[in-house]
Amino acid sequence: MSGPTATESVGAVLGRVRRVSNRVAAVLPRPLDRIRSIKLKLAVLMTFAGGLAFGYFRLQIGWLPPMTTLAAMVIALVSSQFLAHGITTPLREMTAAAQRMARGDYTSRVRASSRDEVGQLAAAFNRMADDLAAADQQRRELIANVSHELRTPITALSAVLENLVDGVSQPDPKTLETALAQTERLGRLVSELLDLSSIEAGAVPLARGVYAITPLFAEVVAEAEVMTAASGRGIRFRSEIEPATATVYADRARLHQVLLNLLDNAARHGPAGGEVRLHAHTVGSDLVIDVEDDGPGIPPAQREHIFDRFTRGGRTDGGGTGLGLAIARWVIDLHRGSIAVTDPGSRIRVILPATELPDH
Repeated sequence: MSGPTATESVGAVLGRVRRVSNRVAAVLPRPLDRIRSIKLKLAVLMTFAGGLAFGYFRLQIGWLPPMTTLAAMVIALVSSQFLAHGITTPLREMTAAAQRMARGDYTSRVRASSRDEVGQLAAAFNRMADDLAAADQQRRELIANVSHELRTPITALSAVLENLVDGVSQPDPKTLETALAQTERLGRLVSELLDLSSIEAGAVPLARGVYAITPLFAEVVAEAEVMTAASGRGIRFRSEIEPATATVYADRARLHQVLLNLLDNAARHGPAGGEVRLHAHTVGSDLVIDVEDDGPGIPPAQREHIFDRFTRGGRTDGGGTGLGLAIARWVIDLHRGSIAVTDPGSRIRVILPATELPDH
């Protein structure tokens, strides 16, 4: 038998032994569960083990010095209490930290200096605390951002309606158009928040199939032209596909949503009168889609953050909700693809499989 095979066999045997021991341990009684202190449990364990050992020697030898036996048991109990202190301290720290976490304090950490199971538990506890702290911070930021985003259109819409009610403004087309724009912004924000919530919760099933890119690009560009026409910025769109028969394995509706978000983002951040280019080409079994505008681009230090929620590449104007790119990233991740900003910084690249991957 060769070396690697022997090693793998030994590892398999050890794995089976470990699984069997875990099953046996799961059904064995736990007589010390009623004791609330692990230090007392260790003391009982030491006393019981020592008593068994002395009983065995008593039966074999027939006699043991009583004072020596008593002194040995006392020393064992004292030393077990002393040594158990280092074992139980991380557990007590974790208990206190968990109680503080229940009250919303995620700053406590446990000293994980030992290499045994308690040390591994302490390290895992610290990682969990870091994750909970990050999740809590994201929750607070999301609430603050949503509150801010909702306040702006609500305030503007309230001002328009108050002016109409007080007779300061007349219900002319311009005033009504302003109210409609704010209402549409509110609706867009709520819709994108619901989309993002559904995607994060994993409640968005993907109806994937192999689709031709050419008609998809034509639909997306036509819709983007309608969306940007009202802005009066004179944005032009151009699409190119190499080869023209290129396909993609994706959920067509979700990919349409992603591309429309990318085109809208490029149109908002590019210069007035500029051009937004939508280009696709195949690389091996993948389809590469680039969306590029004529803007100055995103600095390298900010590129990894533009897909965060409520991030607008340093801009606070433009009417966007700051959720489009976050939704795009989640959808592409669900497709097991990739999305990133590439040089010169004004190009966003999406990579997806061109055809359905074979089952392995």
